[in-house]
Amino acid sequence: MDLKQYIASVQDFPKEGILFRDITPLMAHGEAFKEACLVIENFAKEKEADIIVGPESRGFIFGCPVAYSLGIGFVPVRKPNKLPRETISYKYDLEYGSNELHMHKDGIQPGQKVLIVDDLLATGGTVEATIKMVEDLGGIVVGCAFLIELEGLNGRELLKGYDVLSVMSYE
Repeated sequence: MDLKQYIASVQDFPKEGILFRDITPLMAHGEAFKEACLVIENFAKEKEADIIVGPESRGFIFGCPVAYSLGIGFVPVRKPNKLPRETISYKYDLEYGSNELHMHKDGIQPGQKVLIVDDLLATGGTVEATIKMVEDLGGIVVGCAFLIELEGLNGRELLKGYDVLSVMSYE
């Protein structure tokens, strides 16, 4: 199945000069959504993942069905003040400003094999922050899976040493 046919390209969103890859048509098409999740699920099986970690919010969209299908847990990574119990956090710089992500401190157990799942690999900042938190908690990142990779933004450079799956990529 050619999953790219279910990705809408929206020019000048969210601002002029940006070509936005909209995943909502894929999500709305049951067979395409299922196929995308199956590709990630097979990668998780290959990596023998014990648990899935997904950054908000689109990492939830693909990470949760994969975790459910495999019968393993899912741990959300969220923005500040969104998780109710004790968290670990990681701050990182963006081109203009900074961002911060949080994960429950008891979300990952030492030695657990973790697959990180998100919708998009662009510059890699979100996944790098997620990896740092997982590893700080003693988890072993066995791979990172993305629906889409924007190759021109070189996010994969931050992931050297990790197995990376991109279901589809754009230059």
